[in-house]
Amino acid sequence: MLFFYACAGYAYRVNAQRPADDPKKRNFHPRAILLAPFTWPLFLFASMTIFIVKAILYGIFLILFTIALLVIRKPFLLKWLDKVATEIGNRLLEANTFLMRIVFGKPIGNPQTV
Repeated sequence: MLFFYACAGYAYRVNAQRPADDPKKRNFHPRAILLAPFTWPLFLFASMTIFIVKAILYGIFLILFTIALLVIRKPFLLKWLDKVATEIGNRLLEANTFLMRIVFGKPIGNPQTV
């Protein structure tokens, strides 16, 4: 506990000695030093938990992606993505055209497709 008090106190002192216009200067409360021994286990546990969850999810992704490459031979996923992207794009273009007609007040003709 003494080590964490010392680290937090030293960081507070270094921060307090920085000039007021230094972009690294923070506004720490002096009593925050007292919480350092109680909060570090929580931060340590949270960071280890997040690391483990990320590692597990990455492993699952690698396994599922490998299986997908071996099992799925037809490009139906790409066709589906093309269909969905076109649908979303068309709706966005219709909404934007409608908004432009409202803002500018004059009819905007449909451009000719080649």
